[in-house]
Amino acid sequence: MATKSKDTYVPRFKTRYHEEIVPELMKQFEYDNIMQVPRLLKISVNKGVGEAATNKKVLDEAVEEIRIVTGQHPMIRRARKAVSNFKIRQGMPIGAAVTLRGERMYEFLDRLITLSLPRVRDFRGIPDRSFDGRGNYSMGIKEQIVFPEINVDQVGTISGMDLTFVTSAKTDEEALALLKAFGMPFVRRDES
Repeated sequence: MATKSKDTYVPRFKTRYHEEIVPELMKQFEYDNIMQVPRLLKISVNKGVGEAATNKKVLDEAVEEIRIVTGQHPMIRRARKAVSNFKIRQGMPIGAAVTLRGERMYEFLDRLITLSLPRVRDFRGIPDRSFDGRGNYSMGIKEQIVFPEINVDQVGTISGMDLTFVTSAKTDEEALALLKAFGMPFVRRDES
């Protein structure tokens, strides 16, 4: 049986979840069992590139940007149906996506909350109304240059990406409490 060494790296947010957030949520929602506490399962980063139908270079740039930001090579997403108005045929590459789990997920969340979101121009917080009713939260980032890993001088076009946080929470209220405990800067609905 392999043993873990003492100097094994554990992400800061993972430690924070187990030591601070779990006890806080157990008290707040009065859970009987520690397994009832909601947890972050995965983060999906998606970038749609409709221009890839006419310019293949744009798709390569999108793949590289997602790879740099997440530290994981993304999958190329292809069109499911042909759309003649947009000159898209079935099977044509139109985007890139990556799913982060485990250590990379916690590291990405840490960098997003502490470094990237504060760099958004005129940032007042993210809306708390983008939950899907099952405890998952989706948000969009309008400019990829908010991530410090991306060199602004090498960016051809400014574009955004979509992030989805999938939790094990049963309700949106529990998922909101979980993400707030991680430090997500939510703004109440009437304030945005």
